[in-house]
Amino acid sequence: MRPTQPLRASGAPDYRIGTYLGGWGSFGGTKQKGIVSYGVAANRQNPFAGAFHDAIFNTFRRTKSQIFYWLPPLVAGYYLMNWATERNHYLQSKAGRAEFADEEE
Repeated sequence: MRPTQPLRASGAPDYRIGTYLGGWGSFGGTKQKGIVSYGVAANRQNPFAGAFHDAIFNTFRRTKSQIFYWLPPLVAGYYLMNWATERNHYLQSKAGRAEFADEEE
């Protein structure tokens, strides 16, 4: 017997000799003790429990924290487009053409 053989007898897999590791979730080591896990059957779960309530309050919280980043540019863009549209309508009207007719050429 080699002196390293007792070290390998701890139950850990030896990858050099091709030890089978086991199925998914039990990779060849010793079994763990004292771990209890509980589950709920798929037909007993309610995946959308509280989703509507959480969506409302989460949307409010995220909007409240980000509103000063997107609201001022949105308002400025709206007023700029409104001014440009009104100015264009005035320049294309009879009064606007009469006022600025000599400046175009």
